[in-house]
Amino acid sequence: MAVSAKEVQELRKISGAGMMECKVALSESNGDLDLAFKLLREKGIAKAEKKSSRDANEGLIGIKCTDNKAAIIEINSETDFVSRNAEFQNL
Repeated sequence: MAVSAKEVQELRKISGAGMMECKVALSESNGDLDLAFKLLREKGIAKAEKKSSRDANEGLIGIKCTDNKAAIIEINSETDFVSRNAEFQNL
């Protein structure tokens, strides 16, 4: 079944998924928007489960102190490439 750009755009707006992922999901669901959304959700869960076993061993610890309060935050990433990035360090 041919999928229109309008349908893909609508599914992207609802799901936040990429254009090609939405197009494939709509093709698999024969244009059914609800079923396509469910398919994307299932694929997203599968991707999340696949990535959940990865270790985030690199990162930073930030400390902020005022006169009567203090906070410590730890942010981790999978690679040192990310943790050495200036944007990551400014978080």
